[in-house]
Amino acid sequence: MKHLEVVAAVILIDNKILCVRRGRDKYDYTSYKYEFPGGKVEKGETHEAALRREIREELKMDIRIEKEFLTVNHAYPDFTISLHTYLCTCDSKDLTLTEHIESNWMERDLIATLDWAEADIAVVDKMVYEGEE
Repeated sequence: MKHLEVVAAVILIDNKILCVRRGRDKYDYTSYKYEFPGGKVEKGETHEAALRREIREELKMDIRIEKEFLTVNHAYPDFTISLHTYLCTCDSKDLTLTEHIESNWMERDLIATLDWAEADIAVVDKMVYEGEE
């Protein structure tokens, strides 16, 4: 089974968290789900470099990576994933979606109301129920 190393940004501005929604995907179980923005780590790339690159590509934003938040290992039916999340900040909420169909800046206690990709649920739970460390 294929294994993916993935990074994602939990971007916080003015006590709101950026949540982005995928469009139609090749797998029904990840289609139209919310996720934290990010993507695959390329060979020879650090997690931080991959995260900055992915956020620039997907959202046209420049972020500041504050600290590592949570790593989730999850098995989907067709692949496994190691999702490395980082708490990030940014100067502006302005963004341009290039890969997602929707974005929402939401209060921490409301993000659990969205339909999240399975691998992101543990991150949502930690944000909502435990808060930042």
